[in-house]
Amino acid sequence: MRHCSVQVRGLLTREELDRYNALIEVGHFLEANSRYDLVYTVQKEIDILILPAIERLKEKGRQRDRDTERYLNEKAALAADAEDDE
Repeated sequence: MRHCSVQVRGLLTREELDRYNALIEVGHFLEANSRYDLVYTVQKEIDILILPAIERLKEKGRQRDRDTERYLNEKAALAADAEDDE
């Protein structure tokens, strides 16, 4: 079973996290019993389950980029104003 990243797990809702943990436990049980045909299905369910958290992580990154761009624009404007004052 492949785990998702800590960042993605941190953005799962409580309900999603509970389901994720249950699916991981089922997947480990199936692996221990060499039922790899069923492990594949469980892994696919996990992959679908974490998609909303991945989107939330991407949105956090886009928001950080927008904040950085706004900061740099404000800093450039202040530098231009200071230059004009001289």
